[in-house]
Amino acid sequence: MTTRIAVVAVALVAALAFQFVSAPAARGKEPFLFGYVGRTDDSFYDRHRGYTGLVLRDQHPPIDGAKVAVRESRVIGRSLGIEFELVEITLATEDDPVAALSRISEQRGIGVFILDLPLEDVKATAKAFARSDLVLFNVRHPDDTLRGSDCSPVLFHTIPSHAMLMDGLAQYLFKKTWTDVLMLEGESSRDKVLGAAFRNSARKFRLEIADVRPFVVSNDPRRRDQTNIPILTGSADYDVIFVVDTSGELDRYVPYASYHPRPVIGTAGLGASAWHWTWERYGAPQLNQRFDRIAKRRMEGKDWAAWAAVKSIVEAIARTKSTEIMDLRAYLSSKDFTLDTYKGAPGGFRHWDRQLRQPVLLHSHDAVLARAPIEGFLHEKNNLDTLGADQPESTCSL
Repeated sequence: MTTRIAVVAVALVAALAFQFVSAPAARGKEPFLFGYVGRTDDSFYDRHRGYTGLVLRDQHPPIDGAKVAVRESRVIGRSLGIEFELVEITLATEDDPVAALSRISEQRGIGVFILDLPLEDVKATAKAFARSDLVLFNVRHPDDTLRGSDCSPVLFHTIPSHAMLMDGLAQYLFKKTWTDVLMLEGESSRDKVLGAAFRNSARKFRLEIADVRPFVVSNDPRRRDQTNIPILTGSADYDVIFVVDTSGELDRYVPYASYHPRPVIGTAGLGASAWHWTWERYGAPQLNQRFDRIAKRRMEGKDWAAWAAVKSIVEAIARTKSTEIMDLRAYLSSKDFTLDTYKGAPGGFRHWDRQLRQPVLLHSHDAVLARAPIEGFLHEKNNLDTLGADQPESTCSL
């Protein structure tokens, strides 16, 4: 495996049936290491082709976001006398993530890990290390269970939850008075999870679900009522169509093809993300440019989450003047911690579930149209807590 990190040389080290790659530290300095953990056989990053061979959902590992953050932190690192380094850890198919991270932490002295792993690996790792002196970052999974029944005191989330993303869309619909919603829902488990999150947000912000209509991706004429867009969107009264199709096979055909001329939101039309490449305020263009120089592609939500994970630790080190993991973890969880999100509102981790507060960007494919929380949605302590599970609603027990 060969990798380049920022602009420094890379050393290849093999051990323990997995590989890790890092930039060598400057002589005489003790580096602070971030571990970035992925899998060689992660199907999430397979290129899924549609019926006609088109690549409809192309996923990229967000390690480039972490690389940008490490590079940005060189100046503050020099002022603190610390060199920040990123260590890429690639687990093989047979590797147990808990055993692997335990050995790497002990051998390399890594106390902060950015997890780019399948959901079950993240759950297992967070549970196993719940009482350890580590900090783990979830930069990939929006699943609400990670902030609820499967939460952990060591697992911090820089990617927004499904609840946060869907709350942002629901706030926008309420503000526009598009309160009657027709839902088109796919049959995959990911579609079901996202659909359930939107239904919760609809109840929270007093939207009415006119109907929920399942669809399938099929050319079978006998299932025409579940594949034909005019049929799927007819015989109902609604203001907007919410479509959830994580495969991208059907949702792209919904705009401009519905029985009634209505706006489309969800996985097509207006979407919600942690980040979008067209965001043009609060220093975002400069961050997008820095990312593009390293990654040679546009910055996405997971990239921003990996960037935010590194920047959170660097900020904690700068404020506490400590590199002790327990000091950093306590500061991240405190009301004193803030992070410049480049989205117009400072972020901070919720002490009840370790979710990073942050604005959510509502966007089409080539423009950010709004930023949630939408103006007028207020909270007694922090307006960002109108997005996602507030403390009284949380099922997390830390």
